[in-house]
Amino acid sequence: MTLPGINKAVLIAGPTASGKSALAMELAQKAGGVVINTDSMQVYRDLRVLTARPTPEEEAAVPHRLYGHVDAGLNYSAGHYVRDAAEVLDEIRRGGRLPVFIGGTGLYFKALTRGLSAVPPVPDAVRDAVRLRLDRDGVEALHAELARRDPAAGERLNARDRTRVARALEVIEATGRPLADWHAETTPPLLPEGSYQAVFIAPEREALYARIDARFDAMLTGGALEEVARLAARGLDPLLPAMKAHGVPALIRHLRGEISLEAAAVVGKADTRHYAKRQFTWFRHQLPEFEWRTPEQARAWVASV
Repeated sequence: MTLPGINKAVLIAGPTASGKSALAMELAQKAGGVVINTDSMQVYRDLRVLTARPTPEEEAAVPHRLYGHVDAGLNYSAGHYVRDAAEVLDEIRRGGRLPVFIGGTGLYFKALTRGLSAVPPVPDAVRDAVRLRLDRDGVEALHAELARRDPAAGERLNARDRTRVARALEVIEATGRPLADWHAETTPPLLPEGSYQAVFIAPEREALYARIDARFDAMLTGGALEEVARLAARGLDPLLPAMKAHGVPALIRHLRGEISLEAAAVVGKADTRHYAKRQFTWFRHQLPEFEWRTPEQARAWVASV
């Protein structure tokens, strides 16, 4: 791999706890770059510890953008992300610096490089009404309605998938059109082919899983439980993305006295390991243009810059 010019961008992806953040920082320091978050959980200001956001010291050492700029009470989408990223990218390029996108959210990377479906924002009133019915009537009832109004979505979605069933029904309520219709109308990519260099950091699985477990323990020591307690005290909708961050549901159960802290940690670690496994699969099938590199190969590349 060679370092692209300032008119291009570097995309560094990988599973959680793969060491990509340190790699991005080193590259940005050497090449005069700006680190741009491409992780759907690190956008939330309420979860610095539990989402392993860069520390204040790291953010001071190298310019970081799109970290912790969203309140947990907001349903921040890929569409919101692309709009924010477009503004940041324009600013960085006008300053003659190298954009370094780094994270593990495949949908964000796909939206940057392939474009985004044109689903309009769902009004809060519509979303709240669907969520109220979800709690009152249950997901099976909403899935039955969805199957009548959007047979393709009804067949595609699991009848117990609360989040996706509610989302599909919200879109029909708000727009009168099925979600698949909107997905067919794709916006141009922010980073078209040829405008970026992309790498996926692929550690050895067992070593990665051990690192995930150790990091979760360090998060608990570093204040993750207190962070989740403050979040839980807000009484937010449990279907909001921030409320489903790995470790949050289990730690909330512990705070309610339902399970021990040790049991919550076991669940949080397992959820994170499963997510890492899905990240490997997703990038392999959805974004084959990413060059797969071991952490050692990636570090050697940055060292040679």
